[in-house]
Amino acid sequence: MGRDKRIPYPGASSVYGSENGRVNLEVDLRRIMETLWAPWRMTYIEGVDDESPGGCFLCAAGRPELGDGDLVVHRAGAAVSLLNRYPYNPGHLMVAPRSHVGDLAELDPAEMADVASELRLATAVLKRALACDGFNGGWNQGRIAGAGVDRHLHFHLVPRWSGDTNFMAVLADVKVVPEHLEATRRKLLTAFAEAT
Repeated sequence: MGRDKRIPYPGASSVYGSENGRVNLEVDLRRIMETLWAPWRMTYIEGVDDESPGGCFLCAAGRPELGDGDLVVHRAGAAVSLLNRYPYNPGHLMVAPRSHVGDLAELDPAEMADVASELRLATAVLKRALACDGFNGGWNQGRIAGAGVDRHLHFHLVPRWSGDTNFMAVLADVKVVPEHLEATRRKLLTAFAEAT
């Protein structure tokens, strides 16, 4: 049977009721959009300055003299891997070239090879360290494509487990990340060290 096609979206309670034959929707806006307060995100939003290499956190992550701070888990060649500060799941990594470029076509072949090699290694490390069942991965190139940091190319690698979407996501549109970033980081630092 399927959904009643007369009701165009969740939250619309009726499509009839006007005398002139026009659609009259009674909408409960609370059912369409829930508000999730996340004031800690403001630090990220106000702090992201990817206008210059000096202000870019991905450029900073690529500099070995800064140590392994700011969630860096591995550096190799022209690539760096670091945990996403706002993960979709535990182990959500960003793999980036060290060079400050915003377009895949701007990477030279050697840089692209290093980034691809780092993605391959990161996949193996995540699988071994976190026992994940699969991955979502990709990149957003350009602000219009959803890139939060559009001037420094980076790839997302998100571990997935069978059943990682639970009742919280289904009923409350809330994602639960069950492990602290530092605990995940410690696991991955060890796993990367053992893998290389």
